[in-house]
Amino acid sequence: MTGDSVQIIVAMILYITIVIFIGLKYAKEANESSDNYLIGGRSLGPWVTAMGAEASDMSGWLLMGLPGVAYWLGLSDAIWTAIGLFIGTYLNWLFVAKRIRNYSVVANNSITIPDFFSNRFKEDKKILLGISAVFIIIFFSVYASSCFVTVGKLFSSLFGLKYIHMMIAGALFVIAYTFIGGFLAESASDFMQGIVMIIALVAVLVAGVQAAGGISQVVENANQMPGFLEFFGIASPNLINGVQQVEGGKPLFNEAGSYGLLSVISTLSWGLGYFGMPHVLLKFMAIRDANELTLSRRIATIWCLISLGAAVSIGIIGRVVFPDALLTQAQSESIFIMMSTNSFKPLFAGIVMAGILAATISSADSYLLISAASFSKSIYQGILDEEANDYQVLRMTRIALLVIAVIGMFIAMDENSVIFTVVSFAWAGFGATFGPIMLFSLFWKRVTWEGAIAGMVSGGCMVFIWKLLVRPLGGVLDIYELLPSFLLSCIVIYVVSKITKEPSKEIQEEFETVRNMG
Repeated sequence: MTGDSVQIIVAMILYITIVIFIGLKYAKEANESSDNYLIGGRSLGPWVTAMGAEASDMSGWLLMGLPGVAYWLGLSDAIWTAIGLFIGTYLNWLFVAKRIRNYSVVANNSITIPDFFSNRFKEDKKILLGISAVFIIIFFSVYASSCFVTVGKLFSSLFGLKYIHMMIAGALFVIAYTFIGGFLAESASDFMQGIVMIIALVAVLVAGVQAAGGISQVVENANQMPGFLEFFGIASPNLINGVQQVEGGKPLFNEAGSYGLLSVISTLSWGLGYFGMPHVLLKFMAIRDANELTLSRRIATIWCLISLGAAVSIGIIGRVVFPDALLTQAQSESIFIMMSTNSFKPLFAGIVMAGILAATISSADSYLLISAASFSKSIYQGILDEEANDYQVLRMTRIALLVIAVIGMFIAMDENSVIFTVVSFAWAGFGATFGPIMLFSLFWKRVTWEGAIAGMVSGGCMVFIWKLLVRPLGGVLDIYELLPSFLLSCIVIYVVSKITKEPSKEIQEEFETVRNMG
């Protein structure tokens, strides 16, 4: 191992040590009750809420997946995705955050998303509770796998070690950390990790511009690649067996493809996903005072704007600085790593690399914790053993966490996995399953229990159907599965709610109570 590698390892070990310390600090408090372990006793401040929500949301795909898309296909796909995410972030904070915080308290002090839906509709049979918990476990297993892929790619790229070994080692660390500290540790470390992520992104962006010879040079060189800097066109790498061809040190591209209005709308629909993201919604529910969410929204919006803009720019600049270094789509997601190790001295590069680790940890711990909680609170205590005490729920949460993590590790075994692709599927799953019913539950008094179940099932199933069966047909059907699935769920919720008996007086009065809270 070289001296440079040792310095990078030292910097990252220092970071990991701090994260472990945070976990241990909150371990005692987390173990006092399942409420503390799963939602932190609703004690988060506005800064921790904002940074925690964004850090757990963006994950390693912000530093590897999104720059990889920009490096591989140019500006259009990456920038429209970023714009959709930015709009979705702002609207979620503006309209959903305060309402879900207040409603989750009024609805029998709900501390998980399945709990909220079940309590919101006052169900007796716990069908909605069980369905929502199952969907959370399915999609968070996929989501967690994307984080494990990120860790595997990071360490295998840095140290030349086998991907599978590095992926397993990173996953075990995340599991141990989440196992110990619970929600408070996860939220506190997310605050720190959000800071590390944005510093890393800005530092690599500035270094990249300097390495490329300035912004004007970036634009001039990028324009030589057909479709690379177009908003309504897309670059098309010349591939043989999935590998981009190179001639005279320059990567070869086919003629630019079209990126029409339908493609733009499809990509912008990423923003719809926010309304159904359990790890973001849970942060809204956990803030100590709903009135502090205004400050949280401002912090989160600024963080999101800077981070998304930097991530897209890094991919563009990376293609100019290292045009023929990464010749497959999977390899392109290492551009952030390549720019960091080539731009900074090893010790500082290690700190920047900790940004990727930060993003991965901040997301993976959220995914594992929420999915485990969905099983222990919603399926185990809610359905299988309603008499289970708090200690038994905590124990079952940790058992479920281990099982779900193993499933995620199994999915992440393929080192050729494209992080962005894995995340996009899980994102669509959550957005279409929970987004529509969350909005209807918060803002329409007439929505019924039957409508909620029908909408949730139709949205979640359509993600699979569209992704696996419809989208491969191509043409106008080649749109992101989130958009048609989200729209179908909305239609089903409305139609079924209108043809079924209106909610009870108790449910409607509770709705009015929350609406009057502002």
